[in-house]
Amino acid sequence: MPTYDYECDACKHKWEEFQSIKAEPTKKCPECGKKKAKRLIGIGAGVIFKGSGFYQTDYRSSAYQKSADADKAAQTPPKSDSSSGKSDTKSGDSKPASKD
Repeated sequence: MPTYDYECDACKHKWEEFQSIKAEPTKKCPECGKKKAKRLIGIGAGVIFKGSGFYQTDYRSSAYQKSADADKAAQTPPKSDSSSGKSDTKSGDSKPASKD
């Protein structure tokens, strides 16, 4: 059941009321007793998920997950071996060796 915001046109008192969706809007103000209450248009309430998390892929099939893992592996560039230390320069020389 939702909570509705109300305001009295007579005394400007504001309050919230927990009502069924099917219930008629309240007309009587609890503060002044006049039948000048009106239901306000609110922004509504957002859904808040609490816990470890809810992810798009939580409920996917195992075939989908295997395919997604394969796609990730294919997109990862291969690691280069930078530890070999090979270069075209002689030690102490800043220019590359010429190939004649």
